[in-house]
Amino acid sequence: MDPITLEVLRGQLDSAAEEMQVTLLKSSYSTIISESLDATSALFDRQGNTVAQAVSIPIHLGVLAELGTRFAAAYPAGTAKPGDVYAINDPYAGGTHLPDIAVAAPVFYANELAGYVVTMTHHQDVGGSVPGSTAIKVHDHFAEGLRIPMIRLVKSGLRDDDIIALMMANSRTPDNIRGDLNAQMAACRTGVDRFAAVFEHWGAEAVNEGMDELLAYAERLTRKEIEKIPDGAYHFEDFMDDDGSSADAEPIPFRIKMTVKGSDIHFDFTGTGAQVRTAINNVPYSAISAIYYAIRTLTGDSAPNNDGCYRPVSVHMPKGSIVNPEFPAPINARAVCLRRVIDTVLGVMAQAIPERMTAAHCGQSSLIHVGTVNQATGKRIVATVGGPWMGGMGARSTKDGIDVTDHDASNVFHMPIETSEAELPIRFRRVGLWTDSGGAGEFRGGLGYEEEFEWLDGRGTTTVRRDRHKFAPWGLNGGLGGPLCKTQLARAGGQPQDLAPKGVFDLCPGDRMLLWTTGSGGHGSPLERDPQRVLDDVLDGRVSVAGADEHYGVIIRQGSIDEGRTRLKRSAMLAAAPNRN
Repeated sequence: MDPITLEVLRGQLDSAAEEMQVTLLKSSYSTIISESLDATSALFDRQGNTVAQAVSIPIHLGVLAELGTRFAAAYPAGTAKPGDVYAINDPYAGGTHLPDIAVAAPVFYANELAGYVVTMTHHQDVGGSVPGSTAIKVHDHFAEGLRIPMIRLVKSGLRDDDIIALMMANSRTPDNIRGDLNAQMAACRTGVDRFAAVFEHWGAEAVNEGMDELLAYAERLTRKEIEKIPDGAYHFEDFMDDDGSSADAEPIPFRIKMTVKGSDIHFDFTGTGAQVRTAINNVPYSAISAIYYAIRTLTGDSAPNNDGCYRPVSVHMPKGSIVNPEFPAPINARAVCLRRVIDTVLGVMAQAIPERMTAAHCGQSSLIHVGTVNQATGKRIVATVGGPWMGGMGARSTKDGIDVTDHDASNVFHMPIETSEAELPIRFRRVGLWTDSGGAGEFRGGLGYEEEFEWLDGRGTTTVRRDRHKFAPWGLNGGLGGPLCKTQLARAGGQPQDLAPKGVFDLCPGDRMLLWTTGSGGHGSPLERDPQRVLDDVLDGRVSVAGADEHYGVIIRQGSIDEGRTRLKRSAMLAAAPNRN
């Protein structure tokens, strides 16, 4: 196929995936989908290879690559029927965690199976021991909620309402799960129509040839980028605070060896901590997404968003480790662990190509799920506390990091505090940038945030999944790390007390929760940062006067740089710096 036609085909496939995504987001009930956009849509070929994915959540990259082959194996030509819809959320059979339900449908052209479309969304509640289905401490995977094997929701156009009823019966918010499933099925119908129209336009032979070429093209582009990485073995480690099982629980190591040979790249997690008793374990399909995300950063928009990008990649995750646990280890709170996987992958790549990698990001996505009962109506509510969920993005080799943005493998929107206050009986007292939370460097890390909210009515069962309270995000090339996080709870009329960053507790009227979520690491020596840029940060409230002095050697008096004292301070700091020649 000629390059122009191939690019037109690529655009049509991407457009079909994006239209599915719009249908999904606009039709969903839960605010975690409609407001925060925690959902993904994609197209598969007949073999289950991802050939297009909407611009949405990189965390789902590895999962969709795995689920595509599983859908194709379970419902191949001869088994799949027009009008079918399938579903699965089993983490040990290709999923991520139980709240992420994948819904797929086959696509037919000229009475022949042509491919599949798939949606995956995070459902607000699928049962389990706590509202939101992300308890930290559970006995095993069976206690985490409704596990769905590969099933047909719709057979030849006839929906199985008994299955829908069963799923609703296992959720604290049955209307939401029904509405969100309907949105997924509507998005699949949109995808089936648009994908079939592509076949109608070009014919099966041309489209199948084109999809194969797009997969091969993505592979070639990825291999060219990998070839730019010097051959060799690279190592990196980072740590998670603990597993949340107790106050004195041990830190968890994350270790990676990256081996580059020509255009092939291999990641080995040997030495990473063993699976834990709490629900922060990651199934491999989820953890691999962190690697796929990092590889995709090498090619950017130039490569089609398909499975060809991952053909040069191989991964070893030791059985029984926190990134490849043995069934029935609990996994629903796996997001806090996944952030450390991402940081470690980026860290090992930074050993080889620091100019192309960022310093460590904030290292967490602070989703706080709350379940309560509306005191006036008696209706159960499960929702996510609004405001920022992630802190700062790591500094780059030529630019500062970005303040308080959803970054790396998430790419979701922060929940508006207005939405949260409308759903839950809470009032936000403050939300703002946390001064000095961006790691100092020639290029400063993005800032994190501080937040305080008050619980107003009834009792709320709250799940917290946070980290970086003991191990700060790291800097690169002489850049400094960000500060440690803090989590506090002030009972009604009392003073704030430190709170364990992982756990479940109740909120009562008058209680206040206070969060400080770190920024990210800096890139390059802080003494190389232009003093004028330091002054600008001070005037903007991003850096304090004391922080400018301590970390950057810039002395600021009455809103201006004291140039003489700054030169002396920086000279003294340079002379005292270790390993100076």
